[in-house]
Amino acid sequence: MNAAELTHQHVRPTRADRALAIRLRIVSLLGPLTALAGIVWAIAQPYRLTLLHPYGQGFWWLLSEPPLFVVAAGLAFHLLVVPGLRRDLEAVERERRER
Repeated sequence: MNAAELTHQHVRPTRADRALAIRLRIVSLLGPLTALAGIVWAIAQPYRLTLLHPYGQGFWWLLSEPPLFVVAAGLAFHLLVVPGLRRDLEAVERERRER
């Protein structure tokens, strides 16, 4: 086989490759889906957001909005936790292949 034939050869992903891709996709979607759930919650129940009607509410009451906490948790998970989880999943898969 020459180089031209190798470049056109189709390599099928193994079952482990597909499983890893699915795991990575699921882990990567957890944060954005959580943030989206918080946004949907805020839209579905706008009375929970006292930022929209702050009459007589103090700063801490305005800051502690449950839908905003859900959005913040989703973003924090996506930005802070997911990169490490992805690296760990890929490292475990690499070690499994080396055996």
